[in-house]
Amino acid sequence: MGGGLGNSFNIGDLKSLEEKAKKELSSGKKNIFISFSHEDMDEVNLLRGQAKNDSNDLEFSDYSVKEAFNSENADYIKRKITEKIEKTSVTLVYITKDAAKSDWVKWEVEKSLKMGKGVVAVYQGDKAPSMPKFITDNGIKAVQWNHDAMTKAIDEASKKRN
Repeated sequence: MGGGLGNSFNIGDLKSLEEKAKKELSSGKKNIFISFSHEDMDEVNLLRGQAKNDSNDLEFSDYSVKEAFNSENADYIKRKITEKIEKTSVTLVYITKDAAKSDWVKWEVEKSLKMGKGVVAVYQGDKAPSMPKFITDNGIKAVQWNHDAMTKAIDEASKKRN
């Protein structure tokens, strides 16, 4: 009765995937989930664009949600976000007044911590804003939106994860 799925891999395919994975792991890239308020999408897209710029040393693979899930079912949305977080080593939380009030951002941070992921908070400007309790109560480091500071904090969080 065999039940082939029609998706067979040959040795060449597997070797190619293995080489790609090794290259990705040795490249120093971090797998990042970016947690943010929907109202801050334009600024987060700027961060994504800066990270792809070849002239800086901030390199990461972004596994965050780029488009809202087409659902009002909170359990479904949480399940899909959890799948994204599972693929990462660090969650980068973009802190703004909207993010500080967001139940979703709070949930993503708490979920990341429960899953043993490193978490870093990032803010714009010269002075750190008042951090929400879900950041301060968990001892999450907050750094300025600055390539050197973010790179260092992401590296540290990646090493400290559970």
